[in-house]
Amino acid sequence: MFLAVVTAGSLSAAGRLLDLPPMQVSRRLAALEDELGVRLFHRTTRSVSLTAEGETLVPYATTMTEAEESARGALSSSGAAASGVLRMTAPSVFGQFVVVPLLADLLQSHPDLRVDLDLSDRVVDIVGQGLDLALRVAPLADSELVARRMAANPRVIFAAPSYLRRHGRPSTLADLQAHDCIVLQAVPRWPVVVQGELKRQRVAARVSTTSVDAVRAAAVQGLGIAMLTYWDVLPQFATGSLEPIELQDAVMEDLSIWAITPTRRYTPARVKVFLDALQTRLDSGRSPKERRPL
Repeated sequence: MFLAVVTAGSLSAAGRLLDLPPMQVSRRLAALEDELGVRLFHRTTRSVSLTAEGETLVPYATTMTEAEESARGALSSSGAAASGVLRMTAPSVFGQFVVVPLLADLLQSHPDLRVDLDLSDRVVDIVGQGLDLALRVAPLADSELVARRMAANPRVIFAAPSYLRRHGRPSTLADLQAHDCIVLQAVPRWPVVVQGELKRQRVAARVSTTSVDAVRAAAVQGLGIAMLTYWDVLPQFATGSLEPIELQDAVMEDLSIWAITPTRRYTPARVKVFLDALQTRLDSGRSPKERRPL
């Protein structure tokens, strides 16, 4: 209950999360404070905020609840059962294409499981936001978080068959300079590896946008050559509406899909069953040359 108030930010919101009347939440919170002999929250009529003592309690309370969930899962007759709220974040396009389609079977298999999914391309503080899991497609900065590599996700360049028929297929980095390119504004120069060294290649951007969806849509319409990651364009590769382009003198930067969790200990069953389902999906989407132990 204490952690629900921390996450929700008010007693009434915590009550909705726990399916309890706000008055009952308030009474239980007061009883906890009486038992501990400290005030855990500063209260106003609309919100609550942690005291210094409350801040101190958060990691201990988190460890206690995670340990209980792990114990119940291990001792349950259905060891794979998952329950509670899986709070996670994922990149927008990857989340829509890969994560959301997993949820129907996952929730049907685990009736007591609920999912709170934040689709965002920003890097979310999963500890500060109280999240169980973050999926990321980017080089990882050093941190104390636990990272599990799920699959390769290299950058790829591609174009529509209609564009390639009109303008030809580039075969070298120099050839790109004669082509119209569609550029994601967050990556104005394309990361390529030449003779083992990563360099940033400037291209002639005829279309520039902030949206991965827009880059892909413009490429499908034949407006130019684009660069995204493999999983961003896998459906279009499968249907033939986009074709990958390989260069003779360079390869694209090799990224990966990472699952980030706050701690290695007491991983809740809800996280384990989701990651198992995600791994199965990612394995099925690899090209034959990528289907190897990661």
